[in-house]
Amino acid sequence: MKVTTISIDLAKSVFQVCGTNQAGTQVFNRQVRRNKLLETVIQFPDADVVMEACSGSNYWGRLFIKHGFTVKLIPPQHVKPFVRGNKNDRNDAFAISEASRRPNLTFTQPRSVAATDMAVLHRIRDRRQGSLTRLTNQIRGLLNEYGIVIPQGIEHLRRHIPLILEDGENELSPLMRSELHSLFDEWCMMESLIKQHDKAIEQFARADEQTTLLMTARGIGSITATALMSVMGSPANYKNGRHFAASLGLTPSEHSSGGKQKLGRITKRGNRYVRRLLVQCAMSHVRHLESRTDNLSLWLKKLKERRGVQVAAIALANKLARISWAMLHKQQEFKLN
Repeated sequence: MKVTTISIDLAKSVFQVCGTNQAGTQVFNRQVRRNKLLETVIQFPDADVVMEACSGSNYWGRLFIKHGFTVKLIPPQHVKPFVRGNKNDRNDAFAISEASRRPNLTFTQPRSVAATDMAVLHRIRDRRQGSLTRLTNQIRGLLNEYGIVIPQGIEHLRRHIPLILEDGENELSPLMRSELHSLFDEWCMMESLIKQHDKAIEQFARADEQTTLLMTARGIGSITATALMSVMGSPANYKNGRHFAASLGLTPSEHSSGGKQKLGRITKRGNRYVRRLLVQCAMSHVRHLESRTDNLSLWLKKLKERRGVQVAAIALANKLARISWAMLHKQQEFKLN
């Protein structure tokens, strides 16, 4: 029987490879070592390769595409309902094949090397930004134990810590003074690393035509633009702007029955990091509404008065996601009316 679909349950060393024919019947389902995976798949040049969109899927997807295969990546949540019986590698691999046959399933494409590089840079930056925030809170909390309170804001902390260390009349003990010096050195190093990430992101954004186009939209800077590109890849991967906004979890959840539609809060699916960046962009826009008279700002003012700041910010984040997709799809700059 001719194999038309190769579904792969990815792993680190041992992969489960399942081959099915056009009718969906399983032809083989066996384990393959990492160094034999490409050799095994190449034996079926007419088959489509299907995998879950997970760690390593972008690398293997690019590799199979180079050898002429059609590669389809499936979000893991769409595979789980097709796992029959106990969960094991054999059933998982066959479930991937079963899910790929659904007519309305939307596949994703492997990221390019450039998009992967940018995604990696954003992930490292986000982790270090979180570490810097936790370190900042720890420094403030520890100093509060000695009766020293620093005003809110990074600039205040950067300016006050050296003064606190030099002040010999405050309540700091010798041990705390030594530890504070070490913590501040760590804080400065972390901030320096984040600035290096920001500089690299800025350089990439200005050198890339697509991210430069996204940055013409009000509120979207280099960090948000590059993050959007690393997630979206190509606008052709999405049907329309709403489809892209829905993939980021910015559309309302629905629980309808008996002909009665009931919409709830946003679904919060997809990439949490990009969704957070878009909401931050929206909040920045909301804070500077008073002096603006364009149509977008007037719409946002009415929504803010009617539903409040939070709902207005989420709605604008949704609109920014749609605008981003439309700009890339039409290759047009954002223009305010």
